[in-house]
Amino acid sequence: MEKRYWWKESVVYQIYPRSFMDSNGDGIGDLNGIISKLDYLQELGIDVVWLSPVYESPNDDNGYDISNYQAIMDEFGTMEDWERLLEEMHNRGIKLIMDLVVNHSSDEHAWFVESRKSKENKYRDYYIWRDGKDGKEPNNWSSFFSGSAWQFDEATEQYFLHLFSKKQPDLNWENPQLRKEVYDMMTWWLEKGIDGFRMDVINMISKEKGLPDAPSVPGEQYSSGHEFFMNGPRIHEFLQEMNKEVLSKYDILTVGETPGVSPEDAVLYTAEDRNEVNTLFQFEHMDLDSGNGKWDVKPLQLADLKWSLSRWQKGLENQGWNSLYWNNHDQPRIVSRFGNDKEYRNKSAKMLGTLLHMMKGTPYIYQGEEIGMTNVKFSDISAYKDIETINMYNEKLEAGVDKDVIMNSIYIKGRDNARTPMQWDDSEHSGFTTGTPWININPNYTEINVKQALEDKDSVFYYYKKLIHTRKSNDIIIYGSYDIWQEDHSQVFAYTRSFKEQTLFVACNFYGDTTTITIPDIFANEQRQILITNDDEEQLNGTKLTLKPYEAKVYLV
Repeated sequence: MEKRYWWKESVVYQIYPRSFMDSNGDGIGDLNGIISKLDYLQELGIDVVWLSPVYESPNDDNGYDISNYQAIMDEFGTMEDWERLLEEMHNRGIKLIMDLVVNHSSDEHAWFVESRKSKENKYRDYYIWRDGKDGKEPNNWSSFFSGSAWQFDEATEQYFLHLFSKKQPDLNWENPQLRKEVYDMMTWWLEKGIDGFRMDVINMISKEKGLPDAPSVPGEQYSSGHEFFMNGPRIHEFLQEMNKEVLSKYDILTVGETPGVSPEDAVLYTAEDRNEVNTLFQFEHMDLDSGNGKWDVKPLQLADLKWSLSRWQKGLENQGWNSLYWNNHDQPRIVSRFGNDKEYRNKSAKMLGTLLHMMKGTPYIYQGEEIGMTNVKFSDISAYKDIETINMYNEKLEAGVDKDVIMNSIYIKGRDNARTPMQWDDSEHSGFTTGTPWININPNYTEINVKQALEDKDSVFYYYKKLIHTRKSNDIIIYGSYDIWQEDHSQVFAYTRSFKEQTLFVACNFYGDTTTITIPDIFANEQRQILITNDDEEQLNGTKLTLKPYEAKVYLV
């Protein structure tokens, strides 16, 4: 019997503070705005909030470029506001995990300001500086935000590494003094009473010695170089040290963001006896609708989704722990992506929620997912704010790609889809702000909003509330083993969960046509009960279950 932990039995809600709720009319969400909505989160049944960065930052990448790890961004409020937020959450039985961004800092962080002054500066080695090679960059790695991963700095005539924006220089984890400073900072926050960390791109902190060139890509100036900094040579050593120095001393939830991992890698990060992190975010299922890179969009194949999610369920079944998510601040809205955000928005949003929340792992809900918020289509690039999106647009336009083709990719995959303000009601600016919002609101806020959802007993909100309650009331959903059912069915994603004397059967129709699936014999008897469904009618004939468009059924025996 595996060990029980509070974080295995919790449901986490991610808040992107800039877009959640504005309390002072400046158009930017803030800490007091979040405090004003805590009763709403309590009503939904949330146990933990993951708060995206609220630290001091010049906001080149919306707070993921931190200039002071122990101060609060002015736009969001004060440290006193933050302390009140923590207290108000704890008063409601809600835990708080903070974003830990330590692969890179802002170039305005005091460490980097010092580091760039001279090669002899004691902070020089906190970052990754190199001489150029043959009049060019030290190697051919590309940045995630387009162009080279290196920036030339006139002052000392060397380049610094930045896997993300050039205002996000990478920290040098080979330096023990830097690591100690990071651990001290983490301890400082934990002593303030937080309940854990979500660790931004944590599996990139160890780079291959010598920073070798990546194999070149025909027609491309730069190459990803992922094999030299994802899951690098000292990553497990660094995480075990972090665990020993800091994490092991507290009863907390730690979730590592780890692009480019396999289930086998994930076990190394999350198995209990390895003392690294509790759980991680992987991205395999988020790349299934991409061809050659994120922006090359292709339709999702249901068979691929079954293969991927099942592989992760089985791979971490006996050791390690999955994080279950469809959405976050970097991903488009799931109902627009894998569902149907038009005539079946309500039903497909519930179906997707069912599929995920009945699996084994800790579920994450991203703000607005619980009311079925959708992607947005701004008509012009000027309405977009995301650095990744804007850089890609300019790069592709320069390369001669048709503007409409680029905009279509942005409509489907752009990060701003997740960042339009939370839709609270149908008043001006959706009740998010009395001022001018920092980014435009999705025009469909008049139909899709919290006020409407709370007034409609059949809304996505109440369905998510029931999903959370159902999960907490049934150990089988938390601790049961997983097995795919009728894997080759072209329209239905179905699986069973087993725990002690109980069996659970989950069937989700992914498409807009009615279909039939055979259910396990055990569910054809009278003892079955429907735990949750997004369609109250039951069409069961012997072992043949008929599912209407986007219908989801969960049975327990």
